[in-house]
Amino acid sequence: MKVLVIGGGAREHALCRSLSLDPDVTALHCAPGNAGIAEVAELHPVDQLDGDAVARLATELGAELVVVGPEAPLVAGVADAVRAVGVPVFGPSKEAALLEGSKAFAKDVMAGAGVPTARSYVCTTPEEIDEALDAFGAPYVVKDDGLAAGKGVVVTDDVEQARAHALACDRVVIEEYLDGPEVSLFAITDGTTVLPLQPAQDFKRALDGDEGPNTGGMGAYSPLPWADPKLVEEVLATVLQPTVDELRRRGTPFSGLLYAGLAITSRGVRVIEFNARFGDPETQVVLARLKTPLAGVLLNSANGTLADQAPLNWADDAAVTVVVASHNYPDAPRTGDPIEGLAEIAEQDAPHAYVLHAGTKLDGGKVVSAGGRVLSVTATGADLAQARERAYAAVGRIRLDGSQHRTDIARKAAEA
Repeated sequence: MKVLVIGGGAREHALCRSLSLDPDVTALHCAPGNAGIAEVAELHPVDQLDGDAVARLATELGAELVVVGPEAPLVAGVADAVRAVGVPVFGPSKEAALLEGSKAFAKDVMAGAGVPTARSYVCTTPEEIDEALDAFGAPYVVKDDGLAAGKGVVVTDDVEQARAHALACDRVVIEEYLDGPEVSLFAITDGTTVLPLQPAQDFKRALDGDEGPNTGGMGAYSPLPWADPKLVEEVLATVLQPTVDELRRRGTPFSGLLYAGLAITSRGVRVIEFNARFGDPETQVVLARLKTPLAGVLLNSANGTLADQAPLNWADDAAVTVVVASHNYPDAPRTGDPIEGLAEIAEQDAPHAYVLHAGTKLDGGKVVSAGGRVLSVTATGADLAQARERAYAAVGRIRLDGSQHRTDIARKAAEA
């Protein structure tokens, strides 16, 4: 099978790594990719938001499966353009991707499906914003209705900060605060059958102890030793399957990766948000534990044949990923700094630890930083403690001027 992956972050590197290890994949391409992905796939320049350009590239390459990684191309309808030229594609249609593209649409779908979530108001005027903030009180949860690369949400006790964020958005969802730990659960679906993956937990805040501003994610781990063993089964029955069924009922079937961001509250599981693609950095740890070859599973989703898929096979190992970010992230990050130590990790830490590139590029044969989140250092181990130890040992070899990373990824779970 010839596979083309669209995107250029650590999520796409994780996907490409897994696909490169699949014996059924005979040729692997990525557009636009990054310096790390170049080691496992052939790179092609493309505007990933231009559906016609992506469809042309897929046709030229003779791709038999296209995997769309990021949310922006999905919301822009890239999957539709690829499907229109007869190439199987893993990723939802533009209409179905609105589940991530609009928080208000997602709330409407959840209401129709009877999915448990936070009570909320959709606001477009200053008066509506003030009424909603008053109704819920602190902590205030304010979400930009549209795509914001994981940084459109403010959770604060400061009403003025909440109001300022709300006023800066065209349309905003203000909702009640959900207590309890958060869990990310991915599911692969063809619009009818839903195949859940293993749960993971990510770390959104920039600094140790969940301090600092929200980011796209600073690390993740899987499995979750503290979670109810029946969690996946429960979420499949109460969240994932009802949502897929509701979208199909509406005439907008969802095929691809459905990501449920969940809060395990004192009153039970509640959906915080849905995403229409693999999450970053959770994909890095989930795929590190998946033993079933990936390409066939994604193709079954694309072809509507997921009911024929054998049960997934998972490693008993734990996985931890630590994000190395550039100076000043998540504000305007500094780029163009050389990255050293990658060869040392490949020589001394493989196969248990490896580096997935996020914001990197080649400059005169050298790997340099090219984004806010630069690398995802990922490791596996017999348990979380060993996986953590291996991940941080590898992080210690990386030399990137001004870089930052959290030191507490998976610490509590490993010590529990």
